[in-house]
Amino acid sequence: MIVAGVMSGTSADGIDVALVEVSRTGGRTGVKLLGHSSFAYPARVRSAVLKAMNADRASVADLARLNFLLGELYAEAILRTQAKFKMKAALIGCHGQTLYHQGTPAPFLGKKLAVTWQTGEGAVMAARTGVPVASDFRPADMAAGGKGAPLVPYLDYLLYRDKRVGRIALNIGGIANLTAIPVGAAPDEVIAFDTGPGNMVIDALAERLFGQACDHNGAIAASGQVNEKVASNFLRKSFFRARPPKTAGREEFGREFARELITRFSARRKRDAVATATALTVLSIARAIERFVLSRDKFSEIVASGGGTRNPTLMAWLANEAGELGLKLRTSDEFGIPSEAKEAVAFAVLAFETWHRRPSNVPSATGARRPAVLGKVSYP
Repeated sequence: MIVAGVMSGTSADGIDVALVEVSRTGGRTGVKLLGHSSFAYPARVRSAVLKAMNADRASVADLARLNFLLGELYAEAILRTQAKFKMKAALIGCHGQTLYHQGTPAPFLGKKLAVTWQTGEGAVMAARTGVPVASDFRPADMAAGGKGAPLVPYLDYLLYRDKRVGRIALNIGGIANLTAIPVGAAPDEVIAFDTGPGNMVIDALAERLFGQACDHNGAIAASGQVNEKVASNFLRKSFFRARPPKTAGREEFGREFARELITRFSARRKRDAVATATALTVLSIARAIERFVLSRDKFSEIVASGGGTRNPTLMAWLANEAGELGLKLRTSDEFGIPSEAKEAVAFAVLAFETWHRRPSNVPSATGARRPAVLGKVSYP
């Protein structure tokens, strides 16, 4: 079955579409990437998405409009990808754009609730493409007591489990998250969690201090000097100390976090601020691995994916930290999945399982009480 996976992450830089052949043989799900495309959000759309994320106040009308607008943009991206590779999907899996995610229950009007909101109307995608759409994957896991994230561990387990090698799958998107798969692990032996910021804080500083959407090729960080004292102080924050399962988003590492980091640097030290934000990402990943992963089992490889793999400075610093921990740093490209396509592939696989009414959360990763069939299906 050909499934189109659609992903737009917390960096809100655009839309990734992966066309994936997903099969089921002998109780095992097979995955083959057929093609992949990326589409940047128009500047005004990205601005609207970023404004809506973790906003103290927002217009209900604008949020409704954004939901339908993103459905249209996702559909256009799918149709363009199908035309490019001259093939048509039989099913679509779309994560949607996360506007708010609170994985831990908090009081609200007399109830304690964990909540999430991914926008991008599935019914619009189904109508425009003529294909059923599975979307809104997180709530089913949360209803079962989980944090609704991370969800990519299901794919990580399919791709990277090995009878001889323990691997840590690391995705560096807006947020960085990992999946630790011990040698010969069963699904309930996998652990996964968010480690902290990925590209999110780096991008925010590059935009505010240099007028760039990101630190292209890590050039700004490479020309700056890391303030180790500032990085160490930020690593004392409660999120980094908390044990998994745990999940994060702009609620923890958005505008306020970036603003607090910027205040630690003078105007003449702008490059040092970006270098320190980059080091913060690297060190938070390394410390999470050392504290919460290597203390459980033996591992020998990190397999990295996501936009952060395109930052050579970040990757060089990460390779050095990995080496200190006795780990070899690889990328998902070496396993046949381009780094930037992996999350889109994951939602193609999740949609396939949803379509066949099979659970695809990993309770040991999300903290859910039970396996759950994820997503909601919209029909054309």
